[in-house]
Amino acid sequence: MVTYWTRIASPVGELLLTADNEGALTSLSVPGQKGGRSVEAGWLCDPGPFRGAEEQLAAYFAGELKEFQLELRARGTEFRERVWDALDGVPYGSTTTYGEIAARIGASRMAVRAVGGAVGANPLLIVRPCHRVIGADGSMTGYAGGVERKVWLLGLEGAVAVAAG
Repeated sequence: MVTYWTRIASPVGELLLTADNEGALTSLSVPGQKGGRSVEAGWLCDPGPFRGAEEQLAAYFAGELKEFQLELRARGTEFRERVWDALDGVPYGSTTTYGEIAARIGASRMAVRAVGGAVGANPLLIVRPCHRVIGADGSMTGYAGGVERKVWLLGLEGAVAVAAG
């Protein structure tokens, strides 16, 4: 199996994108991301499979795109994949909580911590909107890409007010 990769400049730093041999996006990482990917030996640098992702990300960062239409293929446990599917249902400009995600997938309130772990393991930052998940008290809880990026993304989407700097 071939893994393709490219880097794309963005307002939140240089993005590393990977895709499988069918062109499905398998990861999107930001600099310094907890658990983020790095280029491995044997991967092929080729921007070709990422043209659609690059166009859609540019439109998103320009405030012109609210929903990505990309083929995503992340691999995880059945539980993680259920959580990631639930993330795809969180609309642009809104937020949800870990407890609400647990309820959406039919997990108990006791599973909230496991939901948090699955959200944190999301390999497709930005395009699979884990940044829209906040604490039950409205706090900006952890984000693998950094809380400052989470706040920036939510500000871009109008989900939170961001102080001018």
